[in-house]
Amino acid sequence: MPGILYLCATPIGNLEDITLRVLRILQEVDLIAAEDTRNSIKLLNHYNISTPMTSYHEHNKIEKGRLLIERLQKGENIALISDAGTPAISDPGEELVSMAYESKITVTSLPGACACVTALTISGLPTRRFLFEAFLPTDKIKRKAILASLANETRTMILYEAPHRLAKTLHELSTVFEESRRVSVCRELSKKHETVFLTTLKEACSYYDENEARGECIILIDGQTIQQLETKEREKWAFLSLTEHLDQYINGGMDKKEAMKAVALDRGISKRDVYQSLLNKEKEQQ
Repeated sequence: MPGILYLCATPIGNLEDITLRVLRILQEVDLIAAEDTRNSIKLLNHYNISTPMTSYHEHNKIEKGRLLIERLQKGENIALISDAGTPAISDPGEELVSMAYESKITVTSLPGACACVTALTISGLPTRRFLFEAFLPTDKIKRKAILASLANETRTMILYEAPHRLAKTLHELSTVFEESRRVSVCRELSKKHETVFLTTLKEACSYYDENEARGECIILIDGQTIQQLETKEREKWAFLSLTEHLDQYINGGMDKKEAMKAVALDRGISKRDVYQSLLNKEKEQQ
């Protein structure tokens, strides 16, 4: 029988944030695949775990992934751990999970610490709906495209960022969102110097221009309300008269009745108001 791949959540800072089940599995498996063995050995030593360990990271995920799959197919059980938090979330473990399913190997996740969820719960921003973007790409074109796609987002947005790039990223965000948009910058989660800075985008930019950020950072951005989104959509048509607006739809192939309905929806008014306005316009021209 093939072995099982265990995705084991490890602490994101405080070493006490680990479950009893994860500790047991780390002791029982045949091998631990760690993103950085130098970092993970500190955790294993803290809990007196002597299970053999091997590296599995972004730069060897394909070659090492095949070797791990072979060992799983031979019946060995393997635990996958990341540097911190839950494996496969913004993590090369995603690739190993995909390879395991292709090879008919059982995968199970042992829940525990997860930085993005931890930050969300203490951010002070809405938590019911959220969008996790992790680290923005370094490629300028891709980065610009992703930021543009977030412009009308109504969910709380979550980004990871390194401390030395925090100020620059906040200024990039200010080109996409209004300066009054609420943001929450969370740092050093679960550690002694954990901080949550709930403020506006303008104030966050000013603060981190003057104060150096330390520790891994998570930026959370408040989504715009449905009302704000509707207002923004209506403002797009403000430069057109009702007649010009209607003509755009009719020239696109709509009949007049459907075009009037579309115009009313765009402008947030009733179809009757559109009809009456057009009727008044025709009377003025007579």
